[in-house]
This record gives sequence, structure tokens and C-alpha cells, in this order.
Amino acid sequence: MSSMSLPEATQAVTTANNEECESTCLSDCSCTAYALDSNNCSIWTGDILNLKQLSEDEGTGKTLYVRLAASELPSPKKHNGAVTGVVVGVAAGSAVLLGLIVLLILRQRKKALGPGKAVVEGSLMAFDYRYLQNATKNFSEKLGGGGFGSVFKGRLPDSTVVAVKQLESVSQGEKQFRTEISTIGTIQHVNLVRLRGFCSEGRKRLLVYDYMSNGSLDSHLFQNKNSNVLDWNTRYQIALGTARGLVYLHEKCRDCIIHCDIKPENILLGDEYCPKVADFGLAKLVGRDFSRVLTTMRGTRGYLAPEWISGVAITPKADVYSFGIMLFEFVSGRRNTEPFADGRVKFFPSWAASIIIEGGDVLALLDPNLEGNADVEELTRVCRVACWCIQDDETHRPSMGQVVQILEGAIGVNLPSIPRSLEIFVEHQENIIFFTESSSRRSSQIRSNTSNASSEVKSPTPLLSSMS
Repeated sequence: MSSMSLPEATQAVTTANNEECESTCLSDCSCTAYALDSNNCSIWTGDILNLKQLSEDEGTGKTLYVRLAASELPSPKKHNGAVTGVVVGVAAGSAVLLGLIVLLILRQRKKALGPGKAVVEGSLMAFDYRYLQNATKNFSEKLGGGGFGSVFKGRLPDSTVVAVKQLESVSQGEKQFRTEISTIGTIQHVNLVRLRGFCSEGRKRLLVYDYMSNGSLDSHLFQNKNSNVLDWNTRYQIALGTARGLVYLHEKCRDCIIHCDIKPENILLGDEYCPKVADFGLAKLVGRDFSRVLTTMRGTRGYLAPEWISGVAITPKADVYSFGIMLFEFVSGRRNTEPFADGRVKFFPSWAASIIIEGGDVLALLDPNLEGNADVEELTRVCRVACWCIQDDETHRPSMGQVVQILEGAIGVNLPSIPRSLEIFVEHQENIIFFTESSSRRSSQIRSNTSNASSEVKSPTPLLSSMS
């Protein structure tokens, strides 16, 4: 106790230092306190009375050491234990808190980058964007692409392989987008790719389809180095299956669905090359109370029907035209506007029409890679149907139902007339047979010469003929 006024009844002891004074008091069981003043040790025994701590104004006091029982002093071990306990407790609490924070972060990250959310909405699954981002490994494996976007391979948590199409430049609002794909999501047909679900999040629009193991038709038809050449029978069955899929869209659904973009890239091949019409998620719905619909131009150059360019309302016959253009590519195994191996530039449908009208060798039209291995009757049937499908006047084109009947051999098909659009096109080409208005008499003569081999030609030439 510092600055103390020392009590009376002191006992003086001679010592050399503070340690000896302390030792003297401790060795005497009756000693209750001691003080050291210039090596003069004073000890007190018994009670200590009238202790007073001096203030600064009262002068400087002495330091008095009071003896206490061991039970009255804090134990160094207990003190260290308490300190250790506090430290351990704080450390443990911090570790638990840190662990909770890390767990929360991981759960948030898993929620953000993990499986995500997939909700059943009608017959489709509504995926969130993170779900599909995770399923496609951040869209790392691209399968293909087109005007509407790119397609990526993905795998769902149940190991189902899917194709995810990431749409670009989609003008539909979310409500319209959901309405259209919900309608299309109810479609089930062996020749239509199944739409599993969609994503509509902000400006992001994605469609999720079944994955087709053999890819798209164009990769096989146009001699992709990694693909086998399709034989004639396979091509014919693909054409027939594609036509059946379009019949379902046009005639069997509650609302007529016009695909609007029929081309080899949108015909996918499943197991055993079973064809499936794909990418009809942005097709145009036409109510049964309407025969045609006015819509913005959509599709791919080279496959567009004339009515698209003229801006009039369209009907399912727009798909028929595109299908006809594609049939010519089934025959030749090349793009219709692609130069021939000898360097000649021909629009293949024009050349094929001339061969058909003149009664020439249809095998000359066949893909050279097939080495003439094709059924001539089927080849002729396909070429005639293709010519009818690309007629300028949509009323002269067959329906897809009639196309299926013709390809199945249930009904015959007459010689087609030459579409005026083909005549105009070939007027500007070299090394090609010209069909101009000035040659109308020649065309009439050709039809007259071939009338003995087919039913009588009328104006316009009738499409169908009875089976021979």
C-alpha cells in the first residue's frame, strides 16, 4: 500500500534490504505488516489500526506491505488457467463463427453456380440461367450455330444429355415467349425434336432440347470429313420422316405451326438416322380460325419462299417451298448454289427441272459419291415433288400431307411446270439451260413431247395422278 502514514506500535529490525525485511516478517507468525525506510525495517504484529493514505498535499508517505492469507491471494495457476480458458474460448468461438461464414458462402456459391433451379411449368421445365450455365460447363462445348443463336451440349444432374440453344436477338417479350413455347412444348412426335424446357431470365432466352447423337443433316449431306456419306435409302427415309414431322406441325396440332426455317441444319438425326425437325421453338403459331398470318421475315436465304420477299401473309406452304429446296440438296449432296466440280456455276433446281421436263437421265442429278446407286423411280419421284414444292404460286404447291402420300408411293405425281422464279434466275447464269418467257413455245413443245409418258398436262399442270 503506497503513500501510507505508518501506524504506531512498530518494531524495528536491522536488515540489509527489502528482501530480508520481508523474510523477517514471514518468519514470524504474528507479523501482520512491514515497511522499509532507508534499510530500516519496521514490522507490526497483531492488529493494525489507524491506517491512512496521504494525499499529495499531505506529503509523501511510505509503502506498507500487509501480510495476507494464501486464500486471500489469487493463485498464479488459476490466473493462467483463466487466461488460457478465455483465449481458448475466444479462439473456439472465432473458429465456429468463421466456419459458419464459410458454410454460408459455400451454400450461396452452390446456389449460384451449382445445379440451380428447375421448376415444372406445364409440360416443360423452367430453368434458371445458372442451372444451364452449370449443365453446359459455362457453354464450353459448342455443337453448332445459326441465325438465331448457338447450340451447346449439356448434361443434367440425372446424367441426361441435352442440347441447349442460346437465342440471340429475340424480340419477344417474356410473356409472349413463354406462351409460344408452352404451346410448342405440348408437341410430341417421333419426327420432331422434343423440347424439354426453356430459360427466360432478363434478356436471356434459352431452349433445352433432347440431344441427337448423329448431329444435323447438313454435316452428313454436305460431305463433312468426319461423317459418312448417306446412301440413297437413308436419304429417302430422312426426307419422308421430315415430311411426316411437318404434316404433324401443319395439320395435327391444335394450332397450325409454321416452322419458317426448314433447312438441313434444322433436321437432326437421332439413333439409326431417324430424322427430327428441330428449332421450331420460334415458329409461328396460326390459329385454326385463320388461313394465313402476317409476320416479320424469318428464315434463311436460299430457302425462303417468294411470299416472304413480297411481304404478303404466309401459310404453311412457305414450309413446303423450303422443303422442296432442301429435297434438291438430298439428291445432289451439295448446296443448290455451290459450284460444280468442273467449275460450272448452276442453280441446281433449275438444272434438275430441265432434266425432269425433258425426260433426261435423272441419275445425272445424283450425288457422285453414291456412284449411281439409287432407285430411279424414287429419285424421279423426289425430283418431281421438289419441283412442285417450289412453285411460285403457293396454291400450286402440294400440302405436306400430299407430299407424304407421294413419297410413300400411295399416289402418283405429274410432270411439274417450270417456276417463273427459276426462269428469271437462270437468265443471269452461264453454262445453264435457259427458260425465258421468249422460250414459252419451246417449253410447251417439251410438255407436248412428254405427254405420252404421263397424264395430260393442263394449265396449270395438275399435281397428282393416279397410280400406274
